[in-house]
Amino acid sequence: MKTLLSKVSAGGTALILVGLGVSALSSQDSSKPPASHASPVVVELFTSEGCSSCPPADALLAKLVEKSPVGGAQIVALEEHVDYWDDQGWHDPFSSHNWTTRQSAYADVLGNKNPYTPQIVVDGSAECSGGQPQLALQEIAKEAARAKTPVTLLQESAGKPGAENFSVQIGKLTPSAKGGAAEVWLVITETGLHSSVTRGENAGHELSHAAVVRSMKRMGEAKPDRDVAFSGDAAISIRNEWKRENLKAVAFVQEKNSMRILGAAEILLHP
Repeated sequence: MKTLLSKVSAGGTALILVGLGVSALSSQDSSKPPASHASPVVVELFTSEGCSSCPPADALLAKLVEKSPVGGAQIVALEEHVDYWDDQGWHDPFSSHNWTTRQSAYADVLGNKNPYTPQIVVDGSAECSGGQPQLALQEIAKEAARAKTPVTLLQESAGKPGAENFSVQIGKLTPSAKGGAAEVWLVITETGLHSSVTRGENAGHELSHAAVVRSMKRMGEAKPDRDVAFSGDAAISIRNEWKRENLKAVAFVQEKNSMRILGAAEILLHP
């Protein structure tokens, strides 16, 4: 585990906790409504390949997506690799300062004040350590039961080479108190990524990842008191090294002040 102020080696403890969590996922009631009727819950994991506590949390996120253990929830995973571990012997190839900045913004509004890895943030409204799977499940269940703003995400006809076009529509907002303006975001994630780490705390390990965030683009603001709060199009650049069959697009609407995510949608990219 690492914070921006200090570093603690907690890999063993995290592994035990996540092991318990994976067992808990297997024992959950499998009777769930169809995905089309499930409530989307955005689960963000702030992680790093330089952090020895992070691989079990990465595995937990992958299990959450695979098993969808919480009845009524469609888990939308965003794995965001921060860059403040990159000076500790291993440069994470998926890291970005943009995700460090996003995590710092969460630290301000969620009260923990000090970003750390691995950290899970559920629907922008609650945070816990990536080594606390039961707490993560509780927060996911809580958010799945909350009324959500409807979000429609469509992939449009191909545009210029190397880019994909998407349209997003946001229904009537379900704002929270003091949430402020609501921003619309479009994200590309990639699954199936892995690294052979040769230095740092995870030296000698082969690391696998869930839904790594490749890009995140602000599309605009959703307007309150309208049946259609936002409707717009955006083009996203798709790099050649990204494997198309492993790519998903995610759209979500998020209050600017509270950072609570009001609604989300996720689709696979078609060929």
